[in-house]
Amino acid sequence: MSASTTVRPSSRAAVLDRGTAMQLAATEYGRFEELLRTLGPDDWARSTDCPGWDVRALAGHVLGMEQMVATVPTFLAQNAGAAKAGGGIDALTALQVRKAARFSAAELVERFAALAPRAVRGRRRLARFLGRVTIPEDQVVGDQPERWVFGFLFDVILTRDTWMHRIDISRAVGREVYLTPEHDGVLVADVVAEWAARHGRPYRLRLTGSAGGEWAAGTGGDELELDALDFCRQLSGRGAGTGLLSQQVPF
Repeated sequence: MSASTTVRPSSRAAVLDRGTAMQLAATEYGRFEELLRTLGPDDWARSTDCPGWDVRALAGHVLGMEQMVATVPTFLAQNAGAAKAGGGIDALTALQVRKAARFSAAELVERFAALAPRAVRGRRRLARFLGRVTIPEDQVVGDQPERWVFGFLFDVILTRDTWMHRIDISRAVGREVYLTPEHDGVLVADVVAEWAARHGRPYRLRLTGSAGGEWAAGTGGDELELDALDFCRQLSGRGAGTGLLSQQVPF
């Protein structure tokens, strides 16, 4: 069975337990803030791997996602605004970037830092009440539409999104990405597990670097070795993956 025809569950849910998921969220918000505080005046205008977004716009989007989950009224208002603009993730992120553009770089960083604890609490609260509810709109992974429950968004995707954008900004400004096995290694392992479930084939995988590890399933499959960040970037669509690496995973 090819990656493009893999049968996927109708409502994808998180595998991580909520306690682990929220600890990862809190740590990742902290690391994103730390990176923003290292940026100089010229860094904010640097292009990123996200088409059409410089560092300033990307940080505005991450702030907007943080704001969206911090309170129920903001969650409803952002999604209503996106729906008026045509709906979907592109409309939502464009709204977030536009609203954040009124802040100076310093204001953006301080707002992000101040809101992080509330965003973690908001995600936990929203996941508790909406976690098993299926998101109404299709989510597209690669070229395949699928459905998620809200818990997958709050527990997994919003942390992966922040993490990947921390990598995007680090690459844009020439910073080494700060990685630890206890945090980034757990995030990468969760990505590997979802990737393996999505393609459903035997494999042996060795990921190098502080966030890496070794995984295998079945016999006679592809044997892959690459840097953990390169692996995740390819699965996110930021690189031209081939074979099993063409199986995308949402970030």
